[in-house]
Order: sequence, then C-alpha cells, then structure tokens
Amino acid sequence: MGRKLIVVGGGTAGPSTAAEARRRDKSLEVTMIEAGEFVSYAA
Repeated sequence: MGRKLIVVGGGTAGPSTAAEARRRDKSLEVTMIEAGEFVSYAA
C-alpha cells in the first residue's frame, strides 16, 4: 500500500506542497481539498 497525502487548501502553498511531495515520491497518492471555487496553479 502506498502513502497518501491530503492537502487542505488550494491557495499558493497547497498545490506547491503537493507538487514538491509528489516530485520526491512518485508513488504518493495526493488528494487536495479546497472549499472555494478556484485553485492556484502558479506553483
């Protein structure tokens, strides 16, 4: 079973953290939770 990461928040830090974690561990399953309508993609 692989590792899982849940990122709460889609501001600037959320997607950036998820991307860096995924770069370090390609088998990581990432789930992002954002309450708002938009997610930042500028990471």
